[in-house]
Amino acid sequence: MHSSNHIIKFADDTTVVGLINKDNKSAYREEVRELVSWCKVNNLYLNIDKTKEMVVDFRRARRDHSPLAINGSSVEIVKFLGVHIAENLTWTLNTSSITKRAQQHLYFLRKLREAHLPSPILTTFYRGTVESIPSSCIITWFGNCTVFNCKTLQRIVRTAEKIIGVSLPSIMNIYITRCIRKATNIVKDPTHPSHELFTLLPSGRRYRSIQSRTSS
Repeated sequence: MHSSNHIIKFADDTTVVGLINKDNKSAYREEVRELVSWCKVNNLYLNIDKTKEMVVDFRRARRDHSPLAINGSSVEIVKFLGVHIAENLTWTLNTSSITKRAQQHLYFLRKLREAHLPSPILTTFYRGTVESIPSSCIITWFGNCTVFNCKTLQRIVRTAEKIIGVSLPSIMNIYITRCIRKATNIVKDPTHPSHELFTLLPSGRRYRSIQSRTSS
């Protein structure tokens, strides 16, 4: 409906993404109203309790944001697809959640070790049930983690190494590998929305660095 808005379908979730300039939310709010009306016309029930809003504000001055209301109910601001994203793009809450879940799964890894299972099986279990937790969407959030958060995540790997008795990829190595893989796929796919961000320098051997800025 508006060029500044995009509707993204992911499995059984639908996401409305809106770019707001000069604090003008009219286009974004209108897009949401149209989506709500479309659901009613097509006999689809929109569960307000499961509808969440995320606001990412790049302005230096912190401001309060009026909540989005659907059918008279305010929409809560929480996590997105399992990733906790704060409006100031800090990742402490997300890291704490990931660490807690991974530590819970380390318990089962210890139990398998007590059963005298060989290291290859323990490593496979670790990759599937423990490493998969911090590596989920890691290219989105890990690059902006604090040093403290990075060390907290790395302690999970070190604990698993002591349990299994083998060397495991560090969190940083996983992050770099995933970033390179993702960037390579984007470069190869001209239909990807981020494909135009990868432009070669005149030499043709290196890519141009992306410059970012923050408005006040």
